[in-house]
Amino acid sequence: MTNLQIAMVQMEVVSGNIQANRERGIRMAEEAADKARTVVLPEIWTTGYGLKNVEQWAEDPEGPVIQEMRRIAKTKGVYIVAGSMPVKRDDRIFNETIVFDPQGQIVTTYQKVHMFSLYGEEKFFSPGNRRASFQLGEITAGLTICYDLRFPELYRSLALDGAQMIFVVAEWPRERLQHWITLNQARAIENQVYLCSVNCVGEHRGIRFPGHSLFIDPNGRITTEGTDAESIIYAQYDASMVPHSREGLTVWQDRKCGVYRME
Repeated sequence: MTNLQIAMVQMEVVSGNIQANRERGIRMAEEAADKARTVVLPEIWTTGYGLKNVEQWAEDPEGPVIQEMRRIAKTKGVYIVAGSMPVKRDDRIFNETIVFDPQGQIVTTYQKVHMFSLYGEEKFFSPGNRRASFQLGEITAGLTICYDLRFPELYRSLALDGAQMIFVVAEWPRERLQHWITLNQARAIENQVYLCSVNCVGEHRGIRFPGHSLFIDPNGRITTEGTDAESIIYAQYDASMVPHSREGLTVWQDRKCGVYRME
């Protein structure tokens, strides 16, 4: 898998309109799977940020949306990084990403570690406590969700695990669009990895979500960028770029990891 076609589903998420969100996401994922090997959706696309009823809306681990993602992955023969959705496990609800392989099997899950207190996420979700990477064919990939982007140590840990590409699924607001672009480029540059970052469009209580999904190469160059409209955005992963970047700028060889302790 030298090159990989990736579809970023930059869908409009309507807060609290569960049925419409589910139908839109499933339809767009199915369309994207006709043209790409890997399909990626945004953060909490089934519910949006209207979280007061999240316990009622949370997906069971074998619930209908998960089964639909499983079906699309299997029938179309694609990987699906199913954005994130509220998933209920025992008595806790997580903001969770699930990855499906071309056989429709769940490869891994990731539960958002960093809760965004400005939106009160900690009132609705339990935080995850582990990072997650997986094999996307021959590529090692990592998973992160939205606010995680502000915590560079998570991305460094995934890179140390061998990640060549890191996914960011997000519901990121327009007022911090410049942060979105800058932080994504920074995480790619400092780890010399691809970032595939999928944001939604829409609005919740006056907060707008601007899209601008990004595909960024290991040198920090934005190779593909969405607009502020709902769309499916296609990008190309080139397996030669990560080693080429690391050979051209030997950050990993020059890293001195044992000298950062505070005395």
